[in-house]
Order: sequence, then C-alpha cells, then structure tokens
Amino acid sequence: MIETVPTPAGDARIHWHPAPRARLVLALGHGAGGGIEARDLRALAAALPAHGVTVALVEQPWRVAGKKVAPAPKTLDAAWTALWPALRKPGPPVVAGGRSAGARVACRTAAGLGAVAVLALSFPLHPPGKPEKSRADELLGAAGAGLPTLVVQGAKDPFGRPEEFPSGTHLVPVPHGDHGFAVPKKADVGQEEALAGITAAVAEWLDGIGG
Repeated sequence: MIETVPTPAGDARIHWHPAPRARLVLALGHGAGGGIEARDLRALAAALPAHGVTVALVEQPWRVAGKKVAPAPKTLDAAWTALWPALRKPGPPVVAGGRSAGARVACRTAAGLGAVAVLALSFPLHPPGKPEKSRADELLGAAGAGLPTLVVQGAKDPFGRPEEFPSGTHLVPVPHGDHGFAVPKKADVGQEEALAGITAAVAEWLDGIGG
C-alpha cells in the first residue's frame, strides 16, 4: 500500500509493507543518491514482516517530485517530522531508520519524535577522504538520548569504515560491503548472502526492542 502524506516540502510517500500482527513499525528513509529501491531497504521490507515488524519505506518529497538533488538537512528533517504522525497511526511503537542521509535524519529527529530506537544503515560518518569532518555527534545524539541505536556498515564504506566509529557504537559490519552494501564478485561472501546477513542482524536486534 502506498500512502501520500503532505509535508511543508511537498508530498511524501510511504510504501507500507505490513506485518500480520505487528509489534513494531520500522520507518526507513532513503539516501541522497537514490530512493527506496536500494538493495538493503528492499531486503528489509521483504524479510521483516514475518518477524512481526511492519516496514514503512519513506520517499522524501524531493524524490516524489522527481528532483535529482536532495535539499538541505533542515528541509529533510521538516518533511520527516511532518509525516511522523502517519507512521504512528497504525499503533505499534516506531523505530526510526534510514540509509545514509536518511540515517542522519533519523538520528537527528528520533528523540524529539518519540521513536523507540534508531537503525542507521550506511551511516555517512564523514565525506569520503575527509575523516576530520565527522558527523559522529548526530549518531551519538540519538544514543545519548537513551535510544537503542544499531549501525549496519559496509567494511569498505568510504563514508566511514566500521573501525572509524566511536567506541561503544553498536555496529554490525558487512564484510566487503561498500556504501550501498554491494560486495565484489571475487569476495568470499555473495551479494544475497550479504543481504541475508543484514536482515538477520536487524531482525535479531529488533527482537530486543520493546513493542
């Protein structure tokens, strides 16, 4: 089911993947370089409803409008905040999440919106080649607010490799994975195996989230 939700930045779209008896809703926003067709978002939407988790893939207004460039963070946050009531409407507690820029939005807004946890896929800890421009404060802000926070990060992600994250970060590394969790054909882990590892790790983590 696709739901259109008006926001100050234009219409957003929520693609619902409902669980039969949901105990949680996992809201996932996309990155700045792509949409909800990302391999990890699709894999989670397909796998998690069987675990009692309804997945809501959220298209930000700039993508719905067909634009190529994401707007400023404050605009992304405003749209996410405006559509949050629609995510809460089904009833179960909501876990805020997303990939890349969508993970940053989730981290920045989760505490204020009443999310019960945060899932950060491919968190862009810094621009490629510029580790001094760290965004760790956004990630630590969610965890510091007492929200369980899981980071799933490719071992070869140029936006931040697992070992670069602050100590104490709850992080699941994806062997050989890049920023999009693609793995080389020569790797000892296949693409489907890598995605299965991501969905299994997220499902296990969500089992521990109150719902």
